[in-house]
Amino acid sequence: MAKTYRDVAITDMIGTIEDAMRQVLNCWAELPAPMNDAVEEFRARLVAAIDSVEFVRKALATEVRDRTPCIAWPDGWAMRRSLIVSC
Repeated sequence: MAKTYRDVAITDMIGTIEDAMRQVLNCWAELPAPMNDAVEEFRARLVAAIDSVEFVRKALATEVRDRTPCIAWPDGWAMRRSLIVSC
């Protein structure tokens, strides 16, 4: 199944929450069970919130294209490799 921006957004937000919890606990192993339960509850509420707003749901339903890494230029400006190839 194709990955959508919705999937990417949810995965990134959950990852940020889990990292923050680990920093607070100063523990990079598995989170305690109550915290894992809280993360899963947050995930369920996040999905419900995204799906409840029609234009957000439609916008995030778009399939993710190839996420080609950017090439950094010396002046700090970056361009996608796909744009360079098409020139």
